[in-house]
Amino acid sequence: QIFQPLHTLRAAEKELLPGFHQFEWQPALKNVSTSCNVGIINGLSGWTSSLDDSPADTITRRFRYDVALVAAQKDLEEDIMEGLRDTGMEDSACTLGFRVMIKECCDGMGDVSEKHGGGPAVPEKAVRFSFTVMSVSIQAEDEQEEVTIFTEPKPNSELSCKPLCLMFVDESDHETPTAVLGPIVAERNAMKESRLILSMGGMPRSFRFHFRGTGYDEKMVREMEGLEASGSTYICTLCDSSRAEAAQNMVLHSITRSHDENLERYEIWRTNPFSESVDELRDRVKGVSAKPFLETQPTLDALHCDIGNATEFYKIFQDEIGEVYKNPNPRREERRSWRAALDKQLRKKMKLKPVMRMNGNYARRLMTMEATEVVCELVPSEERREVLRELMRLYLQMKPVWRATCPAKECPDQLCRYSFNSQRFADLLSATFKYRYNGKTTNYLHKTLAHVPEIIERDGSIGAWASEGNESANKLFRRFRKMN
Repeated sequence: QIFQPLHTLRAAEKELLPGFHQFEWQPALKNVSTSCNVGIINGLSGWTSSLDDSPADTITRRFRYDVALVAAQKDLEEDIMEGLRDTGMEDSACTLGFRVMIKECCDGMGDVSEKHGGGPAVPEKAVRFSFTVMSVSIQAEDEQEEVTIFTEPKPNSELSCKPLCLMFVDESDHETPTAVLGPIVAERNAMKESRLILSMGGMPRSFRFHFRGTGYDEKMVREMEGLEASGSTYICTLCDSSRAEAAQNMVLHSITRSHDENLERYEIWRTNPFSESVDELRDRVKGVSAKPFLETQPTLDALHCDIGNATEFYKIFQDEIGEVYKNPNPRREERRSWRAALDKQLRKKMKLKPVMRMNGNYARRLMTMEATEVVCELVPSEERREVLRELMRLYLQMKPVWRATCPAKECPDQLCRYSFNSQRFADLLSATFKYRYNGKTTNYLHKTLAHVPEIIERDGSIGAWASEGNESANKLFRRFRKMN
């Protein structure tokens, strides 16, 4: 009875095989095969092979999106059943109305060259696309309220971040990533219109998926949403503000951009219905000049926000050491000497080695009161030192709000004071650091000051939706690649 050949195994026994789950979609997904036992596929399957510069079958590998989601759901089976029991929902009554929130991340990584590879010629850069199941909630038939039965406790761990697609392409080469992610986007759009029927706890249950692309750094968002690159005068991926406006009014902006609006603006850019000049047209579409390709959720990337702001503070520190507010146009050599002094001081007192490009760890060490005190030793005037301390104090009050997974629980006081703090911060910048912020500001500084409260009000958190899980999994990827 039990020792049957593999091909005659019954469905019940197939469920026990690793990686094989029976599921179906209602209605069936458009243009996606209904077979369930699909493993890793060639990421270019479905594309005609025309990529001639590197052998196409080495460029990318991926899972079929629906199969990956099913596997992720099955991994959570115990947690979901436990959640149902904990909320006192009658297990057998809850077969409908499950809602699953998915966070999507995508990030490019440089230099993944093999140590002594003799493999096929592929670009030395990679892009990884992954997703995380953030929460599962259920709305029972007779209930008004939605009940959350599962929340990912560590949304930024590489363990909860499931890889969906790996490609050896350069993220800056717009055409290739869009070609490779095309089928993924198509599958995702098909799944939005459909329900997944999957057995959970021994009963078929129906799930709807909601996708939120929040794990992208600014470069990727701009690429996917058809915006100009990050040096553009339109500095924000959330609102239409220009650099000058953002420097003028640092705090009062609201989120206006969205994927659909970007698509409309691209149509205007493409057709130029009012026959305007390039400059007028660009101002009308606010810097949308390519076709938006993948829907992202306008949010702020907490990790890169940290890094961007630390870079900014690093530069402020240099300027203060050299008292730029007295002589606005210092020579290159002078600037170099201040930077050298700053690096030397940080290395001596904080054991902070200078880095080529600001990274997360350096940013975390630099943005502390301790580091500020160390820098203040080099700043000649006492009142400027006081301002620097005040700036850092405010920043450290603001930072937990966009880093915390659940700010309302973890730092309610800072959350309440955020708008006040950011206003005070902006006042300091525009008064004391006029020389730096006259008509210009940086992208992340603008977002930190202007958009954080609104995003938190909408999503409940910024930190939880950040791209860190994907970033730390990049490290693993690099490791595996070097081993093979």
